[in-house]
Amino acid sequence: MNTLQKNDCRRILIIDDNRAIHADFGKILRISDSENPALAALEDSLFGEAPTAPTASKFELASAFQGREGFELVKRAENEGHPFSVAFVDVRMPPGWDGIQTIRHIWEVSQDLQTVICTAFSDYSWEQIVHTLGKRENLFLIRKPFDPTAVRQMAFRLSELWNARRQP
Repeated sequence: MNTLQKNDCRRILIIDDNRAIHADFGKILRISDSENPALAALEDSLFGEAPTAPTASKFELASAFQGREGFELVKRAENEGHPFSVAFVDVRMPPGWDGIQTIRHIWEVSQDLQTVICTAFSDYSWEQIVHTLGKRENLFLIRKPFDPTAVRQMAFRLSELWNARRQP
């Protein structure tokens, strides 16, 4: 588990009933090759300068395999004063709450949590989601199978946004 500064929250929650999806998120959001010092030195020698793009952030990942379990993790994190900044939530998670129900409950205890709906299906249209959850600036959608770069970028940018909004 990564040690994070108190004012720099990069806690990511993955809520999905498929264990393989959790493994995929782990591979995508763990330290990338670009953070490997030996590789960075090699790139510097080959290309003459260090890359200008920001390196991948260090994320602290947590997993839940059902909606209620995810809700309990969010509630506990809020109560302990160490909240999640981003949640990636699957839509289909039988037999319990689906992703939309899960998000509705989570936002009761963590209104500013940046939330990404992950789905391969069209169970809900965007209009239905907005009607159910309300129009929110912290709600996003990504289709499975997802592009690793898109997931990494979303996790980084949304945690940055979450942190910026919480600064005094």
